[in-house]
Amino acid sequence: MNSEIKLRKAEIEDRDIIWSILQQAIERRRQDGSSQWQQGYPNLDTVESDIAKGFGYVMTIDGEIAVYTALILNDEPAYSTIEGAWLSDGEFVVVHRVAVDEKFAGQGLVKKLFDHIEDFTRSQGIQSVKVDTNFDNIPMLKILESKGYSYCGEVFLAGGMRKAFEKIII
Repeated sequence: MNSEIKLRKAEIEDRDIIWSILQQAIERRRQDGSSQWQQGYPNLDTVESDIAKGFGYVMTIDGEIAVYTALILNDEPAYSTIEGAWLSDGEFVVVHRVAVDEKFAGQGLVKKLFDHIEDFTRSQGIQSVKVDTNFDNIPMLKILESKGYSYCGEVFLAGGMRKAFEKIII
């Protein structure tokens, strides 16, 4: 049976589920020996701010929240300074805070999420998707490579240097 997968804006009623999913991801990063997300970010205030600003998105499977992310249009101050070079300087969607509920882990949902993000980007007439991740976030690095994202250099964000990627969509 095929599941119905949808990407939608997060609502304040989703806050506790989103925070639970992020806490699982924070713990997974810690268990993997990563320094990413180990200094109190993201936190519940981050989730509430994402939702209030309209940045928070959830991917649902048959109506159940499976993945959380923040999608920000044309606004990531840290991206204005890059050690390297972006592929483009037009409009872009920034992807932050990707987290999968443990009960849906290992099902390739982040790859599906990126498909939905790219469809969303195209539907908005926006040129590219930009994303960064920690040097030691091997799962995300592999996903970005598999989805055709180009390594562009490094940006300073959330207290450290991050690998920065971009994919031209249109």
